[in-house]
Amino acid sequence: MKLRMKTKFNILSTFGIIGLTIGSLCFAGGAMAQTEPKKKSDAAVNSEVATTKEKPSSAQSSSLGEKDKTFLKKAAKGGMMEVAMGKLASEQGQSTDVKNFGERMVTDHSKANDQLKSIAAKKGVKLPSKKLSEKWKSDKDYMDAMVKDHEKDLAEFQEEAKEGTDSDLKEFAEKTAKVVQEHLDLAKETQSKLQ
Repeated sequence: MKLRMKTKFNILSTFGIIGLTIGSLCFAGGAMAQTEPKKKSDAAVNSEVATTKEKPSSAQSSSLGEKDKTFLKKAAKGGMMEVAMGKLASEQGQSTDVKNFGERMVTDHSKANDQLKSIAAKKGVKLPSKKLSEKWKSDKDYMDAMVKDHEKDLAEFQEEAKEGTDSDLKEFAEKTAKVVQEHLDLAKETQSKLQ
């Protein structure tokens, strides 16, 4: 009887150990199955973070220094003002010379504005987009403002061309300074005809 009991006990303990082993393996397998998707999820998150870092975004800081950024924004704002006032001059000017000058401002500054937008997008700078509603009292007032404005602009463009730190912006400023000089000369000539 003792032998039978011992054999029964051995059989039970063997089945018990086998049962525990199988149960442990099942538990471990289940735990691993739950951990595996987490690892994939972490990998996916890390991949998304890496991808986000590689893509430039508007929230990302610009590659331009503050001085270059300031020039870019001022030039864009000034260009929009030139287009708005040029349209007004071409439509409401009394003198043919003023109307022609206004049309030239619209054409040249629209082209320069497009170039600025392209540079700004490349450098991660958001430009002002507010439409301006400009007014002036007379042809003389408009031309006086254009002479004063182009003198100031010419100095700013020449300074950026000489002292700017971004090669794309320096090249833009250098090329555009020549056009601004033409505008200034034409503005002075048109102004002199009105007096």
